[in-house]
Amino acid sequence: MMKAMRTLKPLFLAPLLLTTLLVPGADKPSVRVGSMDSVGPRAVEKQTQLSIVRDYLLAWQSLARALAQNRPASLDDSFTGIARDKLADTIREQSKLGFQTHYRDTTHNLQVIFYSPEGLSIQLLDDVEYDIELYEKGKLLGTQHVRSRYLSVLTPTESKWKVRIFEAQPLEQRLAKGDQRLHERKHQSYPWGFAA
Repeated sequence: MMKAMRTLKPLFLAPLLLTTLLVPGADKPSVRVGSMDSVGPRAVEKQTQLSIVRDYLLAWQSLARALAQNRPASLDDSFTGIARDKLADTIREQSKLGFQTHYRDTTHNLQVIFYSPEGLSIQLLDDVEYDIELYEKGKLLGTQHVRSRYLSVLTPTESKWKVRIFEAQPLEQRLAKGDQRLHERKHQSYPWGFAA
């Protein structure tokens, strides 16, 4: 019996290993969160601190999924208002042009800069690094490593925080490889900060 279990053990572990290797986003970004002690007239409760960070990082996952699949509805769980509208427009435009965008966020350096007195919004800065792969009709055009600062405003909803404002300011962009078309298209209205 023990010998049979040892033989079967690798068979049970193989699907788990394959899932880990093949699932996009299996690598989690490194996250650093600055102190939230003095960000406004109201203290940020410990539970709120944890949920803000969790929900903000989930918003990045929703964004990645929406851009990779060209599905604006994937934004609904994490974005609202103008942020959701602008990102949905970007996704519709890239879909119309035959593009897909895959990216992996690697580093987030979060700093909450304001928490409203009534607790209805929180403003944060995120110095983020991520890698972008741009595809046109399934063909990889190129990859790019981006460092950018995002200004975000989050609003509480029934059960979580949603991103209401999501604006990027590129810090550094390095074209890693690929078609010059990626560089030329960077000034279109993409959410990672290339928009004018």
